[in-house]
Amino acid sequence: MYPTNIRNFFALHGRKVVVTLLLCLPLLAQAQKNMPNHDNKRLHFGISLGFNSSKFRITHSDAFTYHDSIKVVDSPRATGFNVGIISDLHLGPHAELRFIPSLIFTEKNLRYTLLDGEQEAQNKKTIESIILGFPVSLKYKSDRFFDNFRFYGLLGGRFDWDLGSNSKARKANDIVKIDRYDVSVEYGVGLEFYFPLFIFSPEIKFATGIPNLHVPTDGLQFSDVLGKLRSRGVFLTLQFEG
Repeated sequence: MYPTNIRNFFALHGRKVVVTLLLCLPLLAQAQKNMPNHDNKRLHFGISLGFNSSKFRITHSDAFTYHDSIKVVDSPRATGFNVGIISDLHLGPHAELRFIPSLIFTEKNLRYTLLDGEQEAQNKKTIESIILGFPVSLKYKSDRFFDNFRFYGLLGGRFDWDLGSNSKARKANDIVKIDRYDVSVEYGVGLEFYFPLFIFSPEIKFATGIPNLHVPTDGLQFSDVLGKLRSRGVFLTLQFEG
């Protein structure tokens, strides 16, 4: 299990940081242009902190159609948190190449509705993951407005390596096995707020996994009814760049 106390720390203190920064935003609209030379830097760095929501997109196997004890399989969203190091390469007045190697603590759920006679019961299987992610994206930025604000959009891809794939919990006999490697297409939008000493950027990003992550397990009914599992994720991050 990923460290819940760290996640609670971010949840508690992250709100305080966001509220403080939001209270400062009206001052930016009235201030002079902050960090005027930042846009000319060839390379700049920062940190990224945030939360994520993950699930599977499920494609059922042929066995599901005639399975008499499993009625429904779905994947309710589960939350986690992530931290990363930002590296931005300046390509032009409005374009940057962004690389954010990240450590992602997350989990995905598989929820089975079981039928026993006329009674229904639910059995939820949680797949916990500690992922080393390598996202690369092209970031396109608008002109500054009111001197200290800017919109941006991004499009790219990410390679993920699941470090928790060999954990004891993941090797349990009743847990569906998934591949340790994943590749996703990512897209999102964000805002840049220029403060005197740093740039604050709230960002939302969506990830769509491409490969089938399901590793079939013979004799496991929870695996037999699954054809393909593809990852889906939403990332809400707060970024600080100097």
